[in-house]
Amino acid sequence: MASQSVGIIYKHHHNPAKEEAERLSAWFKKRDIRVFSEEMDAKGPANGTFKESSSIPNDVNWVVVLGGDGTLLGAARRVGRYGVPMLGVNLGGLGFLTCIPLDRLYSVVETMIQGGLDMETRVMLKTKVLRNGSEVIQFQVLNDVVINKSTLARIIDLDVTINDSFLTTFRADGLIISTPTGSTAYNLSAGGPILYPTSESFVLTPICPFTLTNRPIIIPDKAVMDIKLGKESEETVVLTFDGQVGFDLHHEDVVTIRKSDGKITLFKSPDHSYFEILRTKLMWGGTTRRIEDE
Repeated sequence: MASQSVGIIYKHHHNPAKEEAERLSAWFKKRDIRVFSEEMDAKGPANGTFKESSSIPNDVNWVVVLGGDGTLLGAARRVGRYGVPMLGVNLGGLGFLTCIPLDRLYSVVETMIQGGLDMETRVMLKTKVLRNGSEVIQFQVLNDVVINKSTLARIIDLDVTINDSFLTTFRADGLIISTPTGSTAYNLSAGGPILYPTSESFVLTPICPFTLTNRPIIIPDKAVMDIKLGKESEETVVLTFDGQVGFDLHHEDVVTIRKSDGKITLFKSPDHSYFEILRTKLMWGGTTRRIEDE
């Protein structure tokens, strides 16, 4: 039997996460499973340096993430994009991605080792920015790509083309391009729809559009999106990846977004369905009454 290995990624600057990672590491080692453990960086790469790397090999059998959804997003970009199955463990409440509570950690991990956990794949977005015809950045995300103006800047114009066909010019505070996984994040706050996480589609949601008829639009995941700043402006416009990494855009930059070749593989919770997690996170009513009963 080939030797097995596991990666453990834990929340940065969080002693409970570090301590749990050490306990979990010892637990794996007692089972002759090789362990690679690392703390998630406090910040993403700075402007100009966009190669996120990890000390965890790409060919480990599993990755266990200790923290919250933000920690898992970073882990997904660093390791998960290579297809390594990831188990998200939340050290606080229930998360959309980190859906295993801490008190269930070891029983669920035991089931994982035995091959008893179901898995599902999630699509990612690949983004590149062309400046004067040359690529200046390429990045992959699990949740969303956001083009946003600075806090005090005026409305920005964004010319959007889908598969070489012009869609519209969004005059807005910004634009969110979200995966189904990210549809419950910034997209939802901006009035976008919730997509089932394994759906094969993306959603474009304008942020505070000047024209109220500009509404979110769902497009197939095979689409290629090109976005360009519409009018020359001295305002600061920022491209943000998963809400964690930022990049300043220049006038005439072209942002191209498409489905990534890599996918994320997540272990599903053995205790909670996606809809149970959705109800809990969004605090949808726990009880309902029929009108005729009132």
